[in-house]
Amino acid sequence: MGCGYCLGMDMAYIDLNGVAHYYEWVCDGPTGNRPTLVFLHGWGGSARYWESTAEAMKYDFDCLLYDLRGFGRSAAAVNTTADLGSLESFAKDLDQLLTGLKQERVFISAHSMGASVALYFLNCFSQRVSKAILTCNGSFEYDERAFKAFHQFGSYVVMFRPSWLAHVPLAPQLFMSRFLKGQIPYADKKNFLDDFLQADMATALGTLKASVSKHATETMPQVFAAIDVPTLMVSGQYDKITPAELGRQAASLSPKIDYVEVPETGHFPMLEDADTYLSIVKSFLSQ
Repeated sequence: MGCGYCLGMDMAYIDLNGVAHYYEWVCDGPTGNRPTLVFLHGWGGSARYWESTAEAMKYDFDCLLYDLRGFGRSAAAVNTTADLGSLESFAKDLDQLLTGLKQERVFISAHSMGASVALYFLNCFSQRVSKAILTCNGSFEYDERAFKAFHQFGSYVVMFRPSWLAHVPLAPQLFMSRFLKGQIPYADKKNFLDDFLQADMATALGTLKASVSKHATETMPQVFAAIDVPTLMVSGQYDKITPAELGRQAASLSPKIDYVEVPETGHFPMLEDADTYLSIVKSFLSQ
């Protein structure tokens, strides 16, 4: 799939570590004539929210989007193991994806939990990355009481996901209100809610606990500090999920990381202020 013709979107499935993964190319003309930019989505979402960004980038990059295992249109692992929710295991999925699609070296644009996956990928497979963009991610300290409360609340939210919520007109707005400072189209909010409701429960619970864990607080600062490829950390000024200060702290750990804050945005700056976000990203990638 690395040398075919793509005008718009080219969608397919590929087996990664025994699981069928959905992926799509967003590009202008034949693939292989431009560098590849891979997009990774966050927890509970899918590649759908990256499509507008990819459409804006497709004239300079062959944009490769895919749904992480157990989310969006990708299948979940059949056998639940201790490794199911490991973010490192998702990095191995990405390595297999690039190998399967004959992509030796790529650029990466990752968001939220997807940025944590990209971070572990940088740690293990940095030779495959030219530059990385990590949006709404960061380094944080361990707080046993707060983490326990977060896991309890998060588990309740994941387990209580009635399908009828998808048909309640105000549900998408209410669901996305905590994530946003600015406004995004209703259709995008509806897609976010639909993806969340359809996410595999075991995967959602496993990755929720892995993202906010003692292991993460111990390993992620070390991995940030070890980054050896040019990396851009982007935060939303009013992000309530991953506060900008956490991104700023992470960026300070390595001279390879540049830090930029997008004003008046929350957890989805690429949608809340697409023009500013694209300007920042394109400037970094063209340096």
